[in-house]
Amino acid sequence: MGSKDYFEKVAENWDSMRQSFFTVAVRDEAFKKAGIIAGQIAADIGAGTGFVTEGLISHGLRVIAVDESEAMLSQMKKRFAGFNSIEYRIGESEALPLDTASVDYVFANMYLHHVESPGTAIKEMTRILKPKGKLVITDLDEHQFLFLKTEHHDRWMGFNRKDIKEWLIDAGLTDVVVDCIGQNCCTQSICSNEKAAISIFVASGNKA
Repeated sequence: MGSKDYFEKVAENWDSMRQSFFTVAVRDEAFKKAGIIAGQIAADIGAGTGFVTEGLISHGLRVIAVDESEAMLSQMKKRFAGFNSIEYRIGESEALPLDTASVDYVFANMYLHHVESPGTAIKEMTRILKPKGKLVITDLDEHQFLFLKTEHHDRWMGFNRKDIKEWLIDAGLTDVVVDCIGQNCCTQSICSNEKAAISIFVASGNKA
């Protein structure tokens, strides 16, 4: 089972599952790094059921929510029925369904460790940013919890922060910063007593 199939399977339960992994402090830190301004446009890549989007629309932004899972976006549409500030689009990491230089911010929360090529995905997210736009990624530091590959179908065992910084710079971003967010992602294996507590980083960069 790949990541897409996994998320199709768990979509109905994802909201409750996600709440046990990390708190809203993750998106709050991402928004602080971005310096979000009401009325501007943000892309939520790997939007899931709308954890990041929820925060963005509460701050008065318009959002384009992108996910490869139709089931996830279907749950998100139900959750935000009646909101006209969100667009929903099915899309893959290497070919995002957005025009070049079309959004002010790009957010990717716990998305990168599910893509095949993180460097390519970062370049694609940079492509859709307007000049002076900001990319903010929140994801897992390197870890050795192998059950996340078999049970959650993660493609990557987190990331070395040096690699993340190099990928952002290689994508053409400036003022690149990678910091600890001050919170762990926590989960327990369903097949054993193993528990994971993995530090979360926040990476940001500006498009020239």
